[in-house]
Amino acid sequence: MRIYISADMEGVTGLVDAEDVQPPGRDYERGRVMMTEDVNAAIAGALSAGATHILVNDAHGPMRNLLLEHLHPQARLIKGRPKPMTMLEGLDAGYDAVLCVGFHARAGSLGVMSHSFMGHEVEDMWLDSRPVGEIGLLHATAATLGVPVALLSGDDAACDEMADWDASVLTVSVKTARDRFAAELRPAAEARHAIQTAAHDSLSVLSSREPIPARDPATLAVRWQSAAVAAHLLGIPGVTPRDSRTVEVTAPMPRLYQLLGLFLRVAATLTGPAHPYC
Repeated sequence: MRIYISADMEGVTGLVDAEDVQPPGRDYERGRVMMTEDVNAAIAGALSAGATHILVNDAHGPMRNLLLEHLHPQARLIKGRPKPMTMLEGLDAGYDAVLCVGFHARAGSLGVMSHSFMGHEVEDMWLDSRPVGEIGLLHATAATLGVPVALLSGDDAACDEMADWDASVLTVSVKTARDRFAAELRPAAEARHAIQTAAHDSLSVLSSREPIPARDPATLAVRWQSAAVAAHLLGIPGVTPRDSRTVEVTAPMPRLYQLLGLFLRVAATLTGPAHPYC
């Protein structure tokens, strides 16, 4: 059984603030350890369920967060950026399931460090007219490849968002949002035990799950804080305006996810360093 893990950071056990998840935050180095331990819990659960190959993609921010020397030795790691498929780099139809560790809710949701890909610069996103964030786009892309999402860990808002997309995905809430930068935290040992148990359980019932219909092609619309970003993106073939700050494009789902990565790189060039929690 081949398992793919996409690892974000805002939904990791114990982390609530930018200082925990962004270098050079005062608690970032501690956050890296916490992230690695949550991922290790998912790896242990996958191995106990029969996984024979595990690929982990460091999918947060600089994508250089996970500590290889502390990562479970039976997993391989993709680290660094840029990556054409960003949070799904390395995923293909040969995998049996995706595990999402440390995820957060989309922009506009009252979740811990909620945002969509690029902080304040991305105001909102829609997939086939439905509001979407990182969770929904990852799920739709994996479904098109024929790979089910089996597990998601994060705060309660992220778990609720995943349930709205696919109620068959097993979720683990490691903290309950009290505000955007405050949460009630589960004890670390308890949270990691829950992640490990859920990873095992979710993979043990894979064969009984109904396949999720693929979106192919699909239409993605992105509303930017800056009209300049929208204007520059119109130079990409197939991109059209909805209004002065919103662009849309229609493409097969894996290609659409890749195009979003291009959108984000253009936006970063125009707006400078991201401030994801402004």
